[in-house]
Amino acid sequence: MKFIDLTIPLGIGTPPWPTYEPLQVKYFKRLAPNGANGQLVTHSNHIGTHLDGEIHFYTPGKDIASLDFEFLAGEAAVVDLSDCCGDYDVYTPEMIEERVAVREGDILIIHTGYHHFGWDQPYGNEMRYMVRHPGPDGRFAHWLEQKRIKWIGVDCGSADHPMNTKIREWMPARRKRWTGTSGRSMESRWRSISRQTCTR
Repeated sequence: MKFIDLTIPLGIGTPPWPTYEPLQVKYFKRLAPNGANGQLVTHSNHIGTHLDGEIHFYTPGKDIASLDFEFLAGEAAVVDLSDCCGDYDVYTPEMIEERVAVREGDILIIHTGYHHFGWDQPYGNEMRYMVRHPGPDGRFAHWLEQKRIKWIGVDCGSADHPMNTKIREWMPARRKRWTGTSGRSMESRWRSISRQTCTR
C-alpha cells in the first residue's frame, strides 16, 4: 500500500475556516532571563489539515479519538479534476466516475489544483483557496452515502462548494457575483446547478 501525505504546513500564516480562531503562538518565558523558552499555542479545530469528527455536526456522534485506524486508512480512489474546475465551478459524481473507478468503501481524494493557492505556495491566494474553490453539486453527499465512501479529502479550503456554506452569508458580495444578476434565489441556483457539470 502506498501512503500519501495530505498535510499542509501549519503556522501562524495558515488560514483557519472563516470566522474561526487562527493559530497563535505566545511566549510566556524566554531563555534569557528565564533559563528556558516556553510558549502557549492556541488554535481552533478548523485550521490546516484536519478531519471533521461526526460530533462536529451530530451531537451524539464520534469525536476524532473514537475513530478506528481501519477507518482512517485504507484503499483510496484519487481523482484529478484540476483540468476542468476553476473558481466556483461545480463537480459531479459523474465527472469523478468518468476519471477513476470508485469502489464501495473507498476513501476518495479529490485533486482540484487549488492547493497551488495555499498560504505556503508561490502563487498563494487565500481568497481563491478558501472562498473561490470548486465544490460538489447538490447530489454529491447522497452519492457518497450510496457508495459507502469512508471519508473524502480535498486540496482546497473545504469539501463543500463555498456558496453552499455560510461563506455565502459572510461574504454577500461574493454571493452576488456568483449568482449573477438572474434574480434567482440561492436555492433555485443550487437546484439548477445539480444538473450541470463543469464545461472547461
